[in-house]
Amino acid sequence: MQDLAHKLRPNWPLVALLGSGALLAGAHAFQRFGGLAPCPLCLDQRDWHWGVVGASVIGVALLRFWPKGERWVAGALGLALLGAACMALYHVGVEQHWVAAQCEADTGLGDIQAFDPHGTFVTPSCDTPAWTMLGISMAGYNALISLALAVASFTVALAPGRRHG
Repeated sequence: MQDLAHKLRPNWPLVALLGSGALLAGAHAFQRFGGLAPCPLCLDQRDWHWGVVGASVIGVALLRFWPKGERWVAGALGLALLGAACMALYHVGVEQHWVAAQCEADTGLGDIQAFDPHGTFVTPSCDTPAWTMLGISMAGYNALISLALAVASFTVALAPGRRHG
């Protein structure tokens, strides 16, 4: 396992970028093709993954000039992924009614549509999962995957290097 972590270390920012990118792609696919509108907490979870994507790009650039910073970059990405996991766990807590939350709707430029005086605008509720599989909501899967990526990132950061001898 340590040998795998050592081999992954120089490419870890790309792995983190692909992981968060895949989660974002899945969320947008559920929205665009599945018709599942995101609630405000879903959008907050996406912000964390966009942060991981940005930090990963910075990490790739940084490692080109400072290759010895691999552990620091992996550790920083681990913290960002842990933040994403915590945000998703908070959403799971709201969905399960373990935590009371007041969700406010955020509107971005992409959410603005033509005015329809006869239409209704409904913001999805944060405490009702829009989709579940095997009893786990999208926020739950996001939490599990983000936590796994965070643990992997910390493992890559902290695993000892290869011993020569």
